[in-house]
Amino acid sequence: MAMLAKKIQPAKTEAIEAAKKTLGEYNDFIFTEYRGMTVEQITRLRDKLREKDSAVKVIKNNFARIAFEGMDITNVSEYLKGPTAIAMAKQDSNETAKILFDFAQEIPALKIKGALVNKEIYDAAKTEAYSKVPGKKQLIAMLMSAINGPAQKLAATLQAYVEKLEKEGGAPAPKAEAASNEAASAEAPKEEAAPAAAETPAPATDANATAAEAAPQA
Repeated sequence: MAMLAKKIQPAKTEAIEAAKKTLGEYNDFIFTEYRGMTVEQITRLRDKLREKDSAVKVIKNNFARIAFEGMDITNVSEYLKGPTAIAMAKQDSNETAKILFDFAQEIPALKIKGALVNKEIYDAAKTEAYSKVPGKKQLIAMLMSAINGPAQKLAATLQAYVEKLEKEGGAPAPKAEAASNEAASAEAPKEEAAPAAAETPAPATDANATAAEAAPQA
């Protein structure tokens, strides 16, 4: 018997350490009873939870209790009785709870006992109420929708206004261009008058010629 005890003890220690490691990877826990569920149903539930980065695991109650105590969690013993499967969530555990309650409506064999959320114990009723609270991602989506709604409406209004201006005010543009061209033409003669003033020294040439003709007579 002593030899048998020595063989069992290390196995228990390893199982407890494994349970502690598994539970330590998650923040919140929902305790369920799975008596009467088939392997296929449990597999489907696992797949649904995996989509939310959650998991469900069957851990022997004694091992789970000791593992929780090692995590300084001592108030979950009442939920670790009978066939227990623990759903575990890293974040948005309310969405994990919603999956469980939705699945329980389809598979009544699944029963939610309670939960440990942010180190606080929830009974079954409070866990169900918690499952109906929007998750962080859903809240962010709702907030962004509320913010973007008026902005989108304003953008649509401005776009309609611009299109209206293009239809009503697009034709006069050529007239404005013609007026601009006429103004440029009117200013052109002023620019050409400057060279005429530069040519005024021409009479000085005639005076020089007269002086040249008068020189031989002297």
